[in-house]
Amino acid sequence: MQRIRVNHMIKISPIRLIGPENEQVGVVDTPDALKRAMEAGLDLVEISPDARPPVCKIMDYGKYKYELSKQSKNKGGKAAEMKELRLGRSVKIDPHDVQVRIDQARKFLLGGHKVMFTQRFRGREITHKEIGLDNLARVRDALADLSKVEQPPRWFGKAASIILAPDKPKVDAIKRKMAKEKAAREGISEEAAMKAHEAEEKKLLEAAEAQAAKAMAEDDALHGPDTDE
Repeated sequence: MQRIRVNHMIKISPIRLIGPENEQVGVVDTPDALKRAMEAGLDLVEISPDARPPVCKIMDYGKYKYELSKQSKNKGGKAAEMKELRLGRSVKIDPHDVQVRIDQARKFLLGGHKVMFTQRFRGREITHKEIGLDNLARVRDALADLSKVEQPPRWFGKAASIILAPDKPKVDAIKRKMAKEKAAREGISEEAAMKAHEAEEKKLLEAAEAQAAKAMAEDDALHGPDTDE
C-alpha cells in the first residue's frame, strides 16, 4: 500500500489544492497550502501523488485513515468466524441452558458465522452416547430454519461436536421478514428498518460473544481442565 504523505511530508511544490468543503482552490505553493490547513485546524493530505502537480486536500487525516480502513475491509469481504458453544461439561445440562446456547447460536448464524456445538462426557457417561447426541440433535433441529449441518457429530476423546453453518437464503429471508415487521411496527421504510436491524444485530452479536466467553470461563473455573475420569 502506497504511503500517504501528510503535512510537512509533502515536499513537492506547487500542488493542486482542494479545500475542506471539496472546493477547488487551484494550484498553490505547498507552504501556502500548509498554512491554510493549520488555520483550519486540519491536515494537508496528498490524495493523488501521481498527478502533476500532485493533488492535495485539506481534511481530518485521522478520519480519512478510518474511512480507508473501512473500505479495505469491505473489499476483502466479511470473514466468517467459527464460534464454539459448549453444552456444559456433562450430558446432564439443564434444558434452559441448552436454550441459552441455541439463542446465542442464532445471533452468531444471523451474523454470518459458523457455530460448533461441543458436548462433553464425564466419567461413565461415555457409555450413554445417545444422551449427548440427543442434545446435539436438539440444537441442530432448533436452528434448522437458518442453518445447515456442515459437519455431522464427530468424536474427539470424550466429546462430540457438530458444526452448523449459516444457510444464506434462509438467513436473508429471516432478515427481510424482521425488517418488514419492524417497518410496519415503527412506520418506517423497509430500507431504514434493514439498516436499523443491522446496527442492532451488531450489538446483539457482541453481547452473545461476551456471554459465550463468560460461560466458558466460568465453566473452566468451576470444573477445571478436562479429565478422563
